[in-house]
Amino acid sequence: MALLDKLNTLGSTLSNLNGGNATIPNFKGSKLHDTYSINNVPVVPNKPAPSQLDLDGKIPSNNYRDNAPEGRTF
Repeated sequence: MALLDKLNTLGSTLSNLNGGNATIPNFKGSKLHDTYSINNVPVVPNKPAPSQLDLDGKIPSNNYRDNAPEGRTF
C-alpha cells in the first residue's frame, strides 16, 4: 500500500485533513489583511505590531528590477 493510500485510508495524527486539500480563505476584500500588517489600520487589540519592513512607498536602491542578474530582464 502506497503512503498516500495509507494516509487517505487510515488518516494521520499529524494532519487534520488526512491528505485532503485545505480551503484557502479569500483575503481579497479583507481590510485587515490589506493594511493592518503595514500600518496598524484597523487597530486590533492583542495583535502583534505591524511590520517594520514597510518602505512607505519608496523603492529600495537594491531592488531586483534595477539589479537583475546578467542576462535576466524583468
